[in-house]
Amino acid sequence: MLSDQVRASIDKSVLCWLATCSADGQPNVSPKEIFTYYDTDNVIIANIASPQSVKNILVNPKVCVSFVDVLVQKGFKLTGLAEIFNKNAPIFEELSKPLLKMAGNGFPFGEIINIKVNQTAPIMAPSYLFYPETTTEESQTAKAKKAYGL
Repeated sequence: MLSDQVRASIDKSVLCWLATCSADGQPNVSPKEIFTYYDTDNVIIANIASPQSVKNILVNPKVCVSFVDVLVQKGFKLTGLAEIFNKNAPIFEELSKPLLKMAGNGFPFGEIINIKVNQTAPIMAPSYLFYPETTTEESQTAKAKKAYGL
């Protein structure tokens, strides 16, 4: 499910957004800084400070994760079912290894959100759609660098 292209995009992204929904239908979107893919079907996220996301997942495991390369302005939207693993789960230690490499000592976490991805879709800036003749990754990067003062 997670193609090489999706995994490469995850590797280049520094932030993702996790969308969840409560039992009564209230949506919640929360930024996540420590995330990666576990294999070709699962995305894992360190639960650093997201009590509402966890609460929502426990009653409604359907989630959406999105991430973009802010310079190129392309990324992906992934949907799937989430599961929470705490330190007592047999798989916690294995899942935590790549997240600990990213987090170091700066972000302790005791839970991992595992998302079994069932659908992927590309995300791209509207310029790619409306101005395909003149919009390239290079032109988007140049505009983004100018906008961000890079």
